[in-house]
Amino acid sequence: MAPRSIATGTISFGLVSIPVRLYPATQPSASISFNLLHGACGSRLKQQYVCAREGVKVEREEMVKGYEFAKDRYVTFTQEELRALDELATQTIDIAEFVPAAQVDPVYFDRAYYLGPDKGGGKAYRLLALALERAGKAALARYAARGKQYLVLIRPRDGRLVMQQLYYADEVRPADEVPIDDAQPKDTEVQLALQLIEQTASDAFRPEQYEDAVKARVQAAIERKVEGQEIKVAEVAEPAAQVIDLMDALKASIDAARGGERRAPAPAAPAAEPEERKGAKRARRDADARGKASSRK
Repeated sequence: MAPRSIATGTISFGLVSIPVRLYPATQPSASISFNLLHGACGSRLKQQYVCAREGVKVEREEMVKGYEFAKDRYVTFTQEELRALDELATQTIDIAEFVPAAQVDPVYFDRAYYLGPDKGGGKAYRLLALALERAGKAALARYAARGKQYLVLIRPRDGRLVMQQLYYADEVRPADEVPIDDAQPKDTEVQLALQLIEQTASDAFRPEQYEDAVKARVQAAIERKVEGQEIKVAEVAEPAAQVIDLMDALKASIDAARGGERRAPAPAAPAAEPEERKGAKRARRDADARGKASSRK
C-alpha cells in the first residue's frame, strides 16, 4: 500500500518551482512499546504534573512556558508571544547551494522524508533528480514548517528525491571532545586488519539481510504471554575470556572469517622451577633407584 503524504511543499530551484509531497521514509511505530500499568489492578496509568514547590496537581490550562536563564530563575512567555516568534510556515524548500554528496558527514543526518512530485511537477522533479545524480551533488536548502526553520539536504535515490533533515552545526558535538590515547598499531597489525576487512566485505549495502533479533524475541514472548504461557528467564551467560594480544585476536578473526575454527591464543610457557626443588626431585629419584637395586639382590 502506497504511503500517505504528510505535507506538501515547493522546491525553489533557481527560477524553477517544483511542487512536491512529503512522505515518511521510516516507520518508528514499527518498534514495540510497553504501557505503564498499576500493578495491583492492571489499569493504565495517567501522567500528571505536580508543582515542585506546593506539591499540588497543576492542570494544563494553568501552565505557562518559561526559559531558565539562571538557577531556578525563569522568564515566561505567553502563547501569543511564542506564536510571534515562530517561523512563518511557507512550506517552501529553498535551495541555497549544491555540495558534493559524498562530503556530507552522516553525523548531521536527522529524519528522512521521501519527496514525490505533486500535480504539474513531474518533469521538473525528474530533471532535478537526474541532474543531482549525474553531478554527484546534493542540495542544501532551508525548509520552514511547523513554526521552525529546518536545514535539509535533498539527495537523489533510485530516481527519486530524499529530503534529509539535518542538525545545525551547533547541535553536533566536535569529535575531538572524545578522548583517545596515543597508542599506534604496528604495520603488521594494520595489514591483518585490512585482510579481515577484505574477507568480510560485501559489494553492496543490503540492509534487508538483517533483522532486529531483540524485537522478534520480544514479540514472541508477548505472543506466549497472550496465550497464557509462562516465560522462562534464561541464565545470563558468563562473558567470554578476553584475548589481550591484538595479533592473536586478528589472526583468530581471520580464521573464523575463512570458516575455520577460531584459533586460541598460545598457552603461556610453564614457569621455571627453583633449583632447590629440582635438587630435591633428583635426590628422591636416586633414593628410589638404590632401593630397587638392593631389593633385586
